[in-house]
Amino acid sequence: MGTSADDAATEFHDFFERHHAELARFAHLLTGEADAADDLAADALLALWHRWDRVRAAQHPVAYARGVVANLARTRIRSAVRERRRVALFWSQRAEHVDAPDVPAVLDVRSALRRLPFRKRACVVLRHAFDLSERETALTLGISVGTVKSQTSKAVAQLEQLLGHRAAASELVGGRK
Repeated sequence: MGTSADDAATEFHDFFERHHAELARFAHLLTGEADAADDLAADALLALWHRWDRVRAAQHPVAYARGVVANLARTRIRSAVRERRRVALFWSQRAEHVDAPDVPAVLDVRSALRRLPFRKRACVVLRHAFDLSERETALTLGISVGTVKSQTSKAVAQLEQLLGHRAAASELVGGRK
């Protein structure tokens, strides 16, 4: 007979097998970094394993897992922003200031997503790339359904602006409004 610890390990292994790829994809879409996506998913799953009793007792364990990935991605993005600011500060003291950077004429969806603030990006990714309901998205991000609606709407409008026109944006985010 298996022990309770064996049952928990088996249950976690099954959870890992079912959701690792999805969590890595979510991390990739949030950060725009393919290399970091697996690491973020693995870090999230490690954190889930350490709290597995709490996670498996949760009403929506996958939403809990997505929330952990979102928090880790947010932390990674904030760290990268701080590092870029330090580098920019260092180089601004040494180099001439450039008034108008060369901005590419055509943006793909990933670069447009990277330009969105984190919460808008997370709402769009969960709603359109992962096809979650407004309620599931709210649960994952720990925000209200109304916030999901407004952030998603604003994000889609911003993506339309970044990508050039309404048809292109709605096609690229799955035809939803």
